[in-house]
Amino acid sequence: MPTINVTVNGERYEETVPERLLLSDFLRERLSLTGTHIGCTYEGVCGACTIHLDGEAVKSCLMLAVQADGHAITTIEGLRDGSLTPLQAAFKANHALQCGFCTPGILMNMTEFLEKNPNPTDEEIRHGLVGNLCRCTGYVHIVKAVREAAQSTTR
Repeated sequence: MPTINVTVNGERYEETVPERLLLSDFLRERLSLTGTHIGCTYEGVCGACTIHLDGEAVKSCLMLAVQADGHAITTIEGLRDGSLTPLQAAFKANHALQCGFCTPGILMNMTEFLEKNPNPTDEEIRHGLVGNLCRCTGYVHIVKAVREAAQSTTR
């Protein structure tokens, strides 16, 4: 079995893993970072497992843990440092979640989205959300929260 070296939420790990272990399972089962959710049974369609790999939003259920060797990973647990990010605060203020299952993946995806597009239109936000499935909200409050977060960081 190969050994991987990864930095997850700022902490370095050296782990021996099976070659076919998915990155999502590595994070959840080996590191107990259960904020990375599995919603579509490893098909990559729901986005609940979205993390940042070297700053890029990726679906961790579509990657093997060995592919993350040498990379930096941020999960939802590492997104904030003591207080809510502007995006998390906007989600809270705008009731942009209901059951919350999809929320970690959406937050990870939209964090990267706003870094690349700090002043998006509603249409751009909706397009950016295409890879995230929410079965509860209808996206209206999610779009509103992303827009509010964008406005709060560009002031």
